[in-house]
Amino acid sequence: MIEVSIKTQTLTLLRDKEIISRYPISSAKKGVGQVKNSNCTPLGSHIIRAKIGAGYPMHAIFQARRWKGELWDPDAKIDSEDLILSRILWLSGTEIGFNRLKNVDTMQRFIYIHGTHDEENIGHPVSHGCIRMKNKDVISLFDLVNVGEKVIINE
Repeated sequence: MIEVSIKTQTLTLLRDKEIISRYPISSAKKGVGQVKNSNCTPLGSHIIRAKIGAGYPMHAIFQARRWKGELWDPDAKIDSEDLILSRILWLSGTEIGFNRLKNVDTMQRFIYIHGTHDEENIGHPVSHGCIRMKNKDVISLFDLVNVGEKVIINE
């Protein structure tokens, strides 16, 4: 199970209530919320619906969940303020009417746990709704979790 704390900007991987790993994260700049187009991080119970990026190199740039065939270069000019890098854990809400279906559907909002080019701001809420992680950390987490794994996002 994964627990995300918005307050402490951390993600904790647990097995049988024992902490396996803890990572710093970045949640939404606009705070928490479930509504479509809000750019907020959704709260509540979720699952990992899909794992995307296995075997790709660190800093692989994803667009619409597909590798663009490019790697992010830290020395290059950034043409996006929210690059999705290295790995994607696509979340799906499990609470109907709260974070699943209609105007509050986490999966339809394309909320991910993913790597970022903005690693210097990890630990601060600056994302557009997703949970951003350092690239080495998201690769480590990706290798430790499975599709269907429970993810709880708390304030």
